[in-house]
Amino acid sequence: MASDTPAGPTIAEVRAAADRLAGHSVATPVLRSPVLDAQTGGTILLKAEVLQRTGSFKFRGAYNCMVQLDADARGRGVVAWSSGNHAQGVAAAAALLKMPAVIVMPSDAPAIKIANTRTYGAEVVLYDRETEDRERVGRALAAARGATIVPPFDDPDIIAGQGTVGFELMAQAEAMGLSIDDVIAPASGGGLVAGVGLAVHAARPAARIFAAEPEGYDDHRRSLEAGTRLANARTSVALCDALLASTPGALTWPINAKSLHAVYAVSDEAVRAAVAFAFTHLKVVLEPSGAIALAAALSGTHDARGRVVGVILSGGNVDAATFTQIVHASARDS
Repeated sequence: MASDTPAGPTIAEVRAAADRLAGHSVATPVLRSPVLDAQTGGTILLKAEVLQRTGSFKFRGAYNCMVQLDADARGRGVVAWSSGNHAQGVAAAAALLKMPAVIVMPSDAPAIKIANTRTYGAEVVLYDRETEDRERVGRALAAARGATIVPPFDDPDIIAGQGTVGFELMAQAEAMGLSIDDVIAPASGGGLVAGVGLAVHAARPAARIFAAEPEGYDDHRRSLEAGTRLANARTSVALCDALLASTPGALTWPINAKSLHAVYAVSDEAVRAAVAFAFTHLKVVLEPSGAIALAAALSGTHDARGRVVGVILSGGNVDAATFTQIVHASARDS
């Protein structure tokens, strides 16, 4: 669990997380698209975390964190705050481990994410992200119930769990006879890209790690340029609803500040094009946040020419109306 003076995980902890997750998480496949390779000029390996339990990578970190709780802590349950994917990951892990879970979610979160979180058996407490602080709400609930907080990203066990995405990707690329040059992952609080960077660099130190963020919510990009953590001015609902953390994490940032080669601020237009491309050419449903790394490659924001590039398709929990609108608009424009 996180402490006042947290330390980042090691590659040994990522390997231990992989052992804990074996038989519980999905070893998600790597997808290929000749069309994508032709359009980008690179060899693109798509790590399909959209096919993970709960439809996103978030189950990995949640389970790795929660499975280490003792019987007493499990009995008192867990509290988490999330716009949806961490919520579902915690709820699903709690169901597997037979413990109660309370999830604090914004009232404007996609309806499918709220509904799915409840389906896994968690209690959902809604808050107004414009007037309330989700951490304050969550910490008050945890204190009242004696529950353990499962942070969305700023925790060594969470980061190690997410790092198993990179751990698997490197092994899968090697099995294909390929050596990865670059990896692109989404960034919100930074837990996924921190864990992935740790695992990728352990296997291939020369590989470059890139993060992708929505335009207007590019705190990692600006922080990397400034050399210090900077906050976003906005936290309101946006197309990429899962990527709205206000600032890089206190624990994830020192890792990412050293690991990241660059950060891309990706437009909503590019994200919509990536969602439509995945549906048309990969037959995969991506939520906008889950498509942002693909958008960076597909749009040419990341120069993939002559390189082997791992791209994390991080999630697919999208409302039907939003998805349909994006795909229909793309069909009209093509």
